[in-house]
Amino acid sequence: MKDFSGRRQVVMLIFISVAIIFLGRLFYIQIIDESYKLSADNNVIRYVTMYPGRGVIYDRNGEVLVYNQPAYDLMVIPNQLKELDTADFCQLIDIDRKTFREKIRKAKKYSYRKPSTFQEQLSTVTYAAFQEKMYKFDGFFVNARSVRSYPQKIGANVLGYVSEVNAKKIESDAYYSMGDYIGASGVEQAYEEELRGEKGVKVYMVDVFNRIKGSFGDGRYDSLAISGNDIQMTIDGGLQAYGELLMRNKKGSVVAIEPSTGEILAMVSSPTYDPNLLVGRVRSKNYLSLQRDTLLPMFNRALMAQYPPGSVFKLIQALISLEDKVAVPGTMFTCNKALVNCHNHNFPLDMFGSIQHSCNPYYYMLYKRILYQAKSPNKFEDVVIGFNNWRNHVNSFGLGDRLGIDIANEKRGNIPTSELYDKIYGKLHWRFETIYSLGIGQGEILVIPLQMANLATIIANRGYYYTPHLVRQPDLSPGQSGSVSMEKHETTVGVQHFGLIRDAMEQVVQKGTARRAKIDSIVVCGKTGTSENPHGEDHSVFIAFAPKDNPKIAISVIVENSGFGGTWAAPIASLMIEKYLADSISRPNTEARILAADFIHIKKDSL
Repeated sequence: MKDFSGRRQVVMLIFISVAIIFLGRLFYIQIIDESYKLSADNNVIRYVTMYPGRGVIYDRNGEVLVYNQPAYDLMVIPNQLKELDTADFCQLIDIDRKTFREKIRKAKKYSYRKPSTFQEQLSTVTYAAFQEKMYKFDGFFVNARSVRSYPQKIGANVLGYVSEVNAKKIESDAYYSMGDYIGASGVEQAYEEELRGEKGVKVYMVDVFNRIKGSFGDGRYDSLAISGNDIQMTIDGGLQAYGELLMRNKKGSVVAIEPSTGEILAMVSSPTYDPNLLVGRVRSKNYLSLQRDTLLPMFNRALMAQYPPGSVFKLIQALISLEDKVAVPGTMFTCNKALVNCHNHNFPLDMFGSIQHSCNPYYYMLYKRILYQAKSPNKFEDVVIGFNNWRNHVNSFGLGDRLGIDIANEKRGNIPTSELYDKIYGKLHWRFETIYSLGIGQGEILVIPLQMANLATIIANRGYYYTPHLVRQPDLSPGQSGSVSMEKHETTVGVQHFGLIRDAMEQVVQKGTARRAKIDSIVVCGKTGTSENPHGEDHSVFIAFAPKDNPKIAISVIVENSGFGGTWAAPIASLMIEKYLADSISRPNTEARILAADFIHIKKDSL
């Protein structure tokens, strides 16, 4: 007979071991680990999200552009709701019963157990009144947070705004919950992760009247909110405000760049709006009003409006012709107005004079030379070869593609391709006479104002530019130095060719088409343009940089539907330059004329 005593002992040992494990786990759950206790006590404790303050936004001089103000959101937990006096509740927070029912339905759809925002941003008075009666309204509580405030009321399209996060973002990013706010445009959107901070949580014990009785577990389960990083922008707040003032009652834009760094000093889109309109309980109403405004105040013209550059483009044509050796500074053409319309001036002109007086026929003939360089037996093949070479040069000036600014919605503009013309006219069935308008910056060429200011930067720097940007380095205190990584871009045109162009641009302001931009104490180099508009009056265009030696500012100005570039865009640019470099205005009559101009509400003839 076999002896099973050893086997019996092994089985007993296994059972005893399992029992010890279960007992140990039970002891840990009941005595040591309080997470199950937290779950069981959810009906008597409350989790309150502690929202961090978003980072403060400063201008380049340390002046506050955006800061935070306290606000109070009314929160609801649907499964804690009990019978309440709906009329009293609605009167207290100033809503009707239909709105009350809709908000409750929305909260239940989100979650029965999790808190969600019932009414955002209560006033201080409403908050105080609700606190006194909160014991009547089971399932409701008030959560403190902050909202944005814009003390200088400038830069709305650059700074952007903050709005409630949508369901799609909540699903894709675990950080966000219903009722959270997120940067929705501009710098607020682009630097959301730096600005938003980290949320914390407070766990409270509440009584049967929904009143907080104290911290749960002596605060062991609490976590602190961590404020977002402050950001220092490259914008000069004073210059931005002045630009918005000059562009009042006008449609268009002003973009100013520091050539040596690519830092954007001002980015004005006009008409604009007070960014404080998109804060608080009136945000939704104001947002709809702004969206419906036919003047498009929320449309950032500096990045999104696309225009033919007009005569400003002649600067690039001149540089390409010098680089490709199809012309020299002394090359002359007569001003043949039978080819294309032009201003009244003496002729023939050399290249210097053609820039000073903005001669259209000169660039008609110069562009023809640029295109027909190959000199093969077939002129249709020649023009394709020349065109592709020309387009490569133009692209190196940052045209036809995004420059890579650090906020969203930058348009590319357009530099047409040979494939486009093949598609329109048939392969090898187009030539110079088909596309000659490109020579004077018209036709299919489109640029955005940022690209035009960048062109002025390139000429100021004699052939290169840094990626334009609006923010220096996140988490910098006001006054600290530092910037985002600067990427240098060089054009295909040699540095030796820029001297002539710069000298000619000086004479454009001194004795040429932009005499209204002259400043006695500052040497300004500029170029006028008139951008053709098939829908009405042409657009006034001007680019410039100053001072000529060691330039500190490059600028583009577009005033829509106002006509010749030297009449309106040029003086606006010169006032901006003087304001930035001298911090004063020596031509009060010029300033008064610009401030009085209104191209929105009255006709130009009455100015």
